[in-house]
Formats: sequence, structure tokens, C-alpha cells
Amino acid sequence: MILKLTLTNFRNYHAAALEADAKTMVLVGPNGAGKTNLIEAISFFAPGRGLRRATLDEVAFGEGDGSWAVAAEIEGALGLATLGTGIERPVEDGATTLRRYRIDREPVPSAAAFADHVRVVWLIPAMDGLFAGAPSERRRFLDRLVLAVDAEHGSRVNALERSLRSRNRLLEEPRPDPHWLDAVEHETAELAVAVAGLRVETMQRLAAGLANRKGSAFPATEIALDGWMEQLIPDHAAAEIEERYRAVLRDNRAQDAAAGRTLDGPHLTDLKIVYADKGIPAADASTGEQKALLIGLVLAHARLIAEMTGLPPILLLDEVVAHLDPARRGALHVELAQLGSQVWMTGADPALFVEIGDDAEMVEVSSGRLRPKPRRP
Repeated sequence: MILKLTLTNFRNYHAAALEADAKTMVLVGPNGAGKTNLIEAISFFAPGRGLRRATLDEVAFGEGDGSWAVAAEIEGALGLATLGTGIERPVEDGATTLRRYRIDREPVPSAAAFADHVRVVWLIPAMDGLFAGAPSERRRFLDRLVLAVDAEHGSRVNALERSLRSRNRLLEEPRPDPHWLDAVEHETAELAVAVAGLRVETMQRLAAGLANRKGSAFPATEIALDGWMEQLIPDHAAAEIEERYRAVLRDNRAQDAAAGRTLDGPHLTDLKIVYADKGIPAADASTGEQKALLIGLVLAHARLIAEMTGLPPILLLDEVVAHLDPARRGALHVELAQLGSQVWMTGADPALFVEIGDDAEMVEVSSGRLRPKPRRP
């Protein structure tokens, strides 16, 4: 859990620090006060670009010098540690902005190193359209699920995307060198099977956890990967699937060149989600049902991380309780307590958190300022 969080020139926080001595941290305040900004800062301790997928420059304080930093004192998998990340002030105009990462003030290569200490999972309003949205959004969600289990998954996905771009550039040439194409497609197939394999393994583990959610206020979903490669992985050797994909890439060169992109592969895989109790696609469920299904999916994922790593992840829940009736709000607090995660929740109305119990810490957020409220007697 996070024991202390410090923000410097991050979003609307010029300088702020918060000591967190509770398993449940509740951030309340008006819209635009900075509640989501604060949990976004925590999300930067996970690999990637945070819960808003912001660029490095976008999160810098508007009236600052372009630098920003987030630091957290945590009690994690390896005991007490201090994690830090951010960017330094650009030395000159046009200079490349590099993000820095530190553990106990010592540099580390990337945020993947933070996974040795802590895992972070989030649920935000932007995810509410997941079931009915574009396949690319579900694929990004899928990879975020996998990334929380294996911190190196993101680097493999990025490497696959780079390899596909290299192939596309070669295919744009009037007479691409077949030897270069063979080499690129050889690498592409290896990366594709590695990415698909970890997706399959994670989804199999998650599906088993979801099957145990019967009777919950947040009902179970059935999940499956819609892609031929993912269908083959459980019963075929990786080398066999790689060779099959290389053949697909060779055979599709002409049509891929005409399309300007690679038309087959795990970069197009979709995540199929079914409302298990009703046997209907999650996209066909009501708005309230979809919210409950999404919460159930995230809770099952958090439990999977706890089982695989030995420690529950930090959970960031942005404006989640605002869309739940009192019974489901109470059920959520019960499940979170059973999970054992440190949970950071946001909401505009303090009355929405009356079911949470006396062990939570309430923090008033106002224009980038943090003011912890006294605990209830």
C-alpha cells in the first residue's frame, strides 16, 4: 500500500503531499478539483501512460517549467521502498523529453521495474463503453489486464507494433527486397505468438476466477479471444504457429500492400465478453448491468493478481460508486475488504460513501489542495 504520495508540478498540483494510513482512501470534492488527477499520478507506477493515456507533456503543471514528478513511499512485495517517476526540465527547446524512473533514488530502466514492488489496477468512466466500443478499445483493455500480470508484456506488444510497421514500410516499396521481408516476417511471427500466448494464458486464468463469481452483486462474464492464433495456442507448439503465421504473411503481401497495413494477426484480436447469467453479449445488457459486469471483471482480475503475486494490487476506482444503488455500493465495499487491496476512490458527493465504514480516510480535494478530514469517532 502507499504510505505517502508526493506530487510536484503534476496536472493542477504545484506541490502536494498526502500521508495515506488507511486501506481505503476516499477523495471527495467538486468536479475539476483534481481527484482524478491524483489517482492518475498513482497509475504512473504501472507500465504505460497512465489511466488517461496522456503524453508526458500533458500532465505537466500549466504554470510550471515543463518538469513534473510523482513519488510514493510504499509497503510492497519487497518491503518498504520509495518509487519515483517524472520528467526533468528540458535543457533546450526541441530537446527530447525522457521519462525517468527511480527506486529508492536509484535509476531503473522503466516502470516495469516497479512491478517488483506494486501492481496497479483501475476502473474509470472512460471504460464504461468497453463492451459496445471498438475492438481496439477492448484489445487495449485486454493488454492492460495482461500487463498487470506480466510487466514485460507491454514491451512485447510495442515490439510487435514496430515490426508490423517495418513490414508495412517494406511493402510500400515498388520492389521490396524479399530477403528483408522474410527477416521482418520471421521476427513478426515470433513476437505475435509470444503476445498471443500470454494473452491466452491470462484469459484462461481469469476465466476460471470469473466462473466463481456466481451469486455476486457484480455478476460473472464469460470471456474469449476472437482470433485464429489464440484458438491454436492451447493445443499446438509455438514453432508450428509461428511458421503458419509466416506463411500467412507471405501469401498476403500483395493485399497487405494494397491496404497499407497487415490484415491478419493478433494485433486485430478482439475480446469477446458475454453476460454469463443471461447468456447474452455484454454489449446487449442494460447500462446498469454493463457497469456491474465491468466491476465484476475488474475485481476478478485484481483477485487473480493477488493469487499470482501473493499481494493484492492497488485499486483506483474513479467515480464508480456514483452509478451504483445503495445495495451494490455496500456489496462493493464488502468485496474490496475481502480482497485486501488498498483502494483509492473518488466522488463528488461524500454521502455516497456512508456504507464504507469507519476505517476509511476521507480527503477533501479543492483546486489541487488536499485536506484529510478527521476520522469518525
